[in-house]
Amino acid sequence: MSSLLHITNGDSFTDRLNTLNLEGEIITWREMLCEGKTLNQVGSESFWKARYEFLHNNYKVSKSSFIEKTLKEYRSLCNHKKQDQIVLWFEYDLFCQINMLAVISWLQTHRKYAQITLVCSGKEDKSDKLYGLNELNNEQLQKLYVDRIVLTQDDIAYADYVWQLYCSDNPIRLENLTDFKNYQFKYLEGAIKTHLQRFPSIANGLNLMENNILQLAKDYKPANKKEFMRTVLAHQGNFGFADLQYQRAITRLKPLFSSFNPVRLTKKGKEILDKQTSYYSCIQNNEVYLGGALKYNFLYNTASDRILKL
Repeated sequence: MSSLLHITNGDSFTDRLNTLNLEGEIITWREMLCEGKTLNQVGSESFWKARYEFLHNNYKVSKSSFIEKTLKEYRSLCNHKKQDQIVLWFEYDLFCQINMLAVISWLQTHRKYAQITLVCSGKEDKSDKLYGLNELNNEQLQKLYVDRIVLTQDDIAYADYVWQLYCSDNPIRLENLTDFKNYQFKYLEGAIKTHLQRFPSIANGLNLMENNILQLAKDYKPANKKEFMRTVLAHQGNFGFADLQYQRAITRLKPLFSSFNPVRLTKKGKEILDKQTSYYSCIQNNEVYLGGALKYNFLYNTASDRILKL
């Protein structure tokens, strides 16, 4: 008799999954590995030490909160050893896809005997919209579950390989990946491209997300910071970030705003957005990591879609 374990992308979907009454137990993967330094050995002591330091220093996460919310759930995953069918529930965006890679890398090491299947939401109808799991109705979720993808050993090895590259100190190796279509990860290529565009652009020293924040401020002229946040979240593309990540990004860019009530850019902010000058030297921080690479050791050339090492 086989037994099932579900691993979800976050608490809100875990709550939703509980209402579907599917067979099996549920573990929530509580991390945001798309931000901060990552080490390739998922679950190792050094891995969790690096993660705690990042979350504590950047999001004021206390040690007790980290232990209670993240480590306890991870230990619960470690203790679920009997299940030989594991279902992963993730979404199309960068946030989810990086977490998914890490979970698969861990499973390859620690659950070699299990069959791993993937439920991944994204393009669910004829529109251009990509859907998160919680945006789907119960019938759609049930159908995705029934049609879930069985990951082959090659798929699992490939996800682990991409995770190792994500954790390496050179994103150019990720850029050179060309074989995404040979594997069962429909949205991974788009997520990796979005990741590479998080390195500062040659044009003005800001990355895709930072430029988007300034552009939305200019185009929408929000009346206040709350409205600005709603606008940014609604027009963020493939990132899948929450307001926490955007609040941190807006704080970095604060000198380029003359006001947040209403939201307006300074003259310099407009010049940087128009690529008349660069903000690189002002925003550069030699302690910021994207995966295993230092963010400001590389530049992204938007004209050629290539990464350059400084």
